[in-house]
Amino acid sequence: MTTAREIMTPNAECVNAGQTIADAAAKMRGLDVGSLPICGEDNRLKGMITDRDIVVKVIAQGKDPKSCLAGELGGDEVVTIGADDDAREILHTMGSHKIRRLPVIDDHTLVGMVALADVAKALPDTPVGELMDALTTD
Repeated sequence: MTTAREIMTPNAECVNAGQTIADAAAKMRGLDVGSLPICGEDNRLKGMITDRDIVVKVIAQGKDPKSCLAGELGGDEVVTIGADDDAREILHTMGSHKIRRLPVIDDHTLVGMVALADVAKALPDTPVGELMDALTTD
């Protein structure tokens, strides 16, 4: 079966937990992505930030993106997938956590990202359709 390592986008870039939301947004724009992993000074994954997080948790609440830090948006639990985990595990993890982007780790180091589009390209239609159903139902 196809592994996360085979379908991920390698060399995922992080936003540092101490960088501002404005910095994170500029990095997203430059990379043309809708989410970024948040990494600490120890290069460990601390969370994820999405463009939606920026709008809902910062701008809509009247916070200043130039003073609010990315680390403030990182959640307590970071959902990841191992680089050598198979595609069935990717589908299960995305579906059970209702997420569309999944950091890929190898020995606690971020090595890439798997997006729903990556899974859709790599796998047959049936499991991807089941994942879409899981993501869009409450």
